[in-house]
Amino acid sequence: MPSPHDPYVRVRDAREHNLRGVDVDIPRDVLAVFTGVSGSGKSSLAFGTIYAEAQRRYVESVAPYARRLIHQVGAPKVGEITGLPPAVSLQQRRSAPTSRSSVGTVTNLSNSLRMLFSRAGHYPPGAARLDSDAFSPNTAAGACPECHGLGHVHRTTEELLVPDPSLSIRDGAIAAWPGAWQGKNLRDILDALGHDVDRPWRELPAGQREWMLFTDEQPVVTVHPVRDADRIQRPYQGTYMSARRYVMKTFADSRSATLRARAERFLTSAPCPVCGGGRLRAESLAVTFAGRTIAEAAALPLVDLSAALDGVSSQAADVLTADLRSRIDPILELGLGYLSLDRPAPTLSAGELQRLRLATQLRSGLFGVVYVLDEPSAGLHPADTEALLTVLERLKSAGNSVFVVEHHLDVVRAADWLVDVGPRAGEHGGRVLHSGPVADLAHADGSETARFLFDRAPAPARPVRTGHGWLTVGPITRHNLRGVTAAFPLGVLTAVTGVSGSGKSTLIGELTEELPGVTRLVRVDQKPIGRTPRSNLATYTGLFDVVRKEFAATEQARQRGYGVGRFSFNVAGGRCETCQGEGFVSVELLFLPSTYAPCPDCGGARYRPETLEVTYRGRNIAEVLDLTVESAAEFFAGTPAVARSLATLLDVGLGYLRLGQPATELSGGEAQRIKLASELQRGRRGDTLYLLDEPTTGLHPADTEVLMRRLHGLVDAGHTVVVVEHDMAVVADADWVIDLGPSGGDQGGHIVATGTPPEVSRADNSRTAPYLARALR
Repeated sequence: MPSPHDPYVRVRDAREHNLRGVDVDIPRDVLAVFTGVSGSGKSSLAFGTIYAEAQRRYVESVAPYARRLIHQVGAPKVGEITGLPPAVSLQQRRSAPTSRSSVGTVTNLSNSLRMLFSRAGHYPPGAARLDSDAFSPNTAAGACPECHGLGHVHRTTEELLVPDPSLSIRDGAIAAWPGAWQGKNLRDILDALGHDVDRPWRELPAGQREWMLFTDEQPVVTVHPVRDADRIQRPYQGTYMSARRYVMKTFADSRSATLRARAERFLTSAPCPVCGGGRLRAESLAVTFAGRTIAEAAALPLVDLSAALDGVSSQAADVLTADLRSRIDPILELGLGYLSLDRPAPTLSAGELQRLRLATQLRSGLFGVVYVLDEPSAGLHPADTEALLTVLERLKSAGNSVFVVEHHLDVVRAADWLVDVGPRAGEHGGRVLHSGPVADLAHADGSETARFLFDRAPAPARPVRTGHGWLTVGPITRHNLRGVTAAFPLGVLTAVTGVSGSGKSTLIGELTEELPGVTRLVRVDQKPIGRTPRSNLATYTGLFDVVRKEFAATEQARQRGYGVGRFSFNVAGGRCETCQGEGFVSVELLFLPSTYAPCPDCGGARYRPETLEVTYRGRNIAEVLDLTVESAAEFFAGTPAVARSLATLLDVGLGYLRLGQPATELSGGEAQRIKLASELQRGRRGDTLYLLDEPTTGLHPADTEVLMRRLHGLVDAGHTVVVVEHDMAVVADADWVIDLGPSGGDQGGHIVATGTPPEVSRADNSRTAPYLARALR
């Protein structure tokens, strides 16, 4: 029986996901790092078992009424865990924050700043004191009435709506109108109203053109359609809608992302004429502090805001400015001083969001808890990783345990305790290979991590490729880039580097298909491959279409008259109708939040029993969806169309994922590699430009090696690859480097160095150079 003062968290018989009855002891009050290849089971141990159990115990202890307000995780599959303190999780959330969410709202700094302006702001003579709500653009008391607190309004112009004025209305002059019948209907209504639809647009009277495009009137007229010989069309009542009204209505109300994107092409976003982009009512913008309105203060980089607060001292302001500065300091420490409070949250990377939440935790003053962090170094330049280690050390020295799932070798080396899970991914992983001090990992059998942590042999030298021409962009002035011109060599692998916020993503965002020298462009980003559990690996890659054809071609299916649709879980027919092919149902509980349970009829299989009776080489369709990519590659070895798709997924290191794994369970890095695999399986001839934004996020160095082989294969086949990257092993392996900096935000946005990796490693004012030099050694 462990003593009540047992200094270890002891896990016994953990079976979550692919863990194989794992027993492990981890000391408390240390920085413990969980490592292993992608899919080995380290997250299942840290988050799926240890954090989930701590949260379950906490939820059990609160009143049922409060319990329903807490997002609950099911009980993990584990024998027992002893010595477990309360836990706080800081994961890289996949959910997209809304456009009203900002750095200020994520960190609660906005509340402190509003309080400062409300209590200690300088008001115009005779003005009434305002409540702090009046300084928020997200409340009725504060929002500008014209733009509803968004700071910008959408407008349109004749040039946007009618790009080619030499066309007549009948020939499609009003490009913003919908296609098909709806567009023809609007044209016929104009004809019925007496407008000339056959004259070139530019020859129509200005007054008529203005009315057709911008009127808010909606006249109703009787339309007599032109009779076609093959069908009689009766007259009908048609309502006119101007081009602007149609575009605005579609943009605001349409649920179709495609239609909204099309409408957006005909709109320009301009600062609101009433608040000038300040988002607030006039009376709120009349209050100043240190000579600035709250909108101006929120637009300052945090490093400048902190400096501005230093210069002000008054009885009312002292306590509030001290509170604000104490909240800003940990954010500066984590290298995020270039962010401003009004920066919208959707424009932040997952790594930036996680570090903002980490900075907020530093101030919380919690003691005796376990912080479980998910790759806090993701998206971090090596220079910023050093600052991160300082912060983790501070959390630990405040009396907490810090458990980190991590691939970055500098973080691994800094650990007090290392838990290495493996040896490989999926069903070939799920075992603890080592739990103990970092140095002792050298003696662990089969550990991929040990190879990279202790192997001092230099990588074999690869001849550096030279490009066959240049792709030049610029001068670019956007975000923090000021008149920057960059040249990318064609036919090589280029790495774009620089500290967080230096302008890397902005720069590669300027590479478009319109540039001379770009035949075809493929942008492989980390956006999810689907927003619902219905989208999965098999459906996204097109693999499932081939698998369903194979099932429909079996003797059993042909005898029963089952077509391809019978084997889809997205349409009625072969799917289980109780759960409509989802595999689980929502259970409503009195006083508790609704929870999901496996479907009582199909048990999670998604299909009807009759559909599951059809087998292909001994497996039914549900069993095939449950195969990992690696197992499926063996199973479908004789089916070329399926085998090719699976081979490309294996090539980018995704052998551990299940074919039916829902899109909602995939990380950003996994989504990006699935997109890359889908692209690779097309097997295009040369001359494509591939843009990848941090493709090694969430990858173990062993998986990075596999991915780099694929990227080099693309370049050898005649393509051009550009990667934004922080992993110095990848940068050292590139042919050309463009380094941005010198710092982030206003101190960034310049090209500091360009050249081959050895040339850039010798650059004087580059923060990347010393780390790149180390990687080259």
